[in-house]
Amino acid sequence: MNEETNTSVSAEAPSMSRFEELKALIAAAEADFQKFYTEGNKAAGTRVRAAMQELKNFAQTVRTEVQTIKNEGSKNEGKPS
Repeated sequence: MNEETNTSVSAEAPSMSRFEELKALIAAAEADFQKFYTEGNKAAGTRVRAAMQELKNFAQTVRTEVQTIKNEGSKNEGKPS
């Protein structure tokens, strides 16, 4: 994760691409996890903490989207076509 990657939460409509974003966030942090846990690289540990914070924020965004989509679906279920 030495290079800056654009892994910020996108503003596009929610879709299965969120799963791809999640996988990209995790993949981007893999090298730093390895460096920190196996080599004891403290700078990598700082990057791991930053990646985990970004993952936490992404997870909250996805949770909010899922709840919104779920609630919109339940509103439309009771209405006649």
